[in-house]
Amino acid sequence: MSSEQVVSKNYPLYVGIITLIGSMISISLGNSYAKGLFHELGAQGTTFYRLLFSAILLWIAWRPWRFSLSFTQFKLIVAYGVSLGLLNLFFYLALQTIPLGIAVAIEFCGPLGLALFSSRRKIDFLWIALVAAGLLFLIPNGLTGTDSLDTMGLIYISTAAVLWAIYIIIGQKMNGIHPGQASAFGISISTLTVLPFATLDLGLVDLWHPELLWMGFIVGLLSSAIPYSLEMIALRSLDRKTFGVLLSLEPAFSTIVGAFILHEYLTLQQIVAIMCIIIASMGCTLTAKGKKSRK
Repeated sequence: MSSEQVVSKNYPLYVGIITLIGSMISISLGNSYAKGLFHELGAQGTTFYRLLFSAILLWIAWRPWRFSLSFTQFKLIVAYGVSLGLLNLFFYLALQTIPLGIAVAIEFCGPLGLALFSSRRKIDFLWIALVAAGLLFLIPNGLTGTDSLDTMGLIYISTAAVLWAIYIIIGQKMNGIHPGQASAFGISISTLTVLPFATLDLGLVDLWHPELLWMGFIVGLLSSAIPYSLEMIALRSLDRKTFGVLLSLEPAFSTIVGAFILHEYLTLQQIVAIMCIIIASMGCTLTAKGKKSRK
């Protein structure tokens, strides 16, 4: 189903705005809750549980076996799933040592960099400068400042940003595949991709403690199932540009949720850095011509 077909089944504009904001809040809450599980499951185990329960919920919702799938399409879904699994894994590894708001802002540089790289317009140099300013506020302070960000955490989140760009490139080639089928199969493959890492970290026995399963269910529900459903509704009332501009606010929501739930209070310098990246993302979306949004 194309974005135009989805948008044509209109909901009122305010419904799209509310549901997309709800999606971003849900993702931020899910990530905050996931970070609180690291002492029980580790980043690897938490990633595995999130993807496992997301896959189960998507299989129930979409019943992907109803749709045909060629071998070429299956290969695309495998690449899509592997990139998504590693993206989630490196993001959660980064969250072990980096505040949520900063991690999301740096991760956003992946799709933003991809959009800017594909453009040759003069206005894009302004957005590039804003991204560079944001990173200069964050990374040098992280490597040398007193309130330093962990170096390995920065490497993990930078890897996640690159993987997000790769995930988008692969996703853009999947137009002929039903979105429910692509999501259900893709996240199932993501789960299998992360399983060896979770097993190595926790051990095969400790990974499957029954008392931990409900925790994974909540992470999967908040981080994937609810946001995906809300974004599908948002796409029915928001055009791509509006959707992209609003989506650029996700680092801000993550910063706010991280402060309230995880007590991750950022410095003024870090807040300014995140705002630079948010403005660059909004500007890139508003001045884009024929570019696709994340979804």
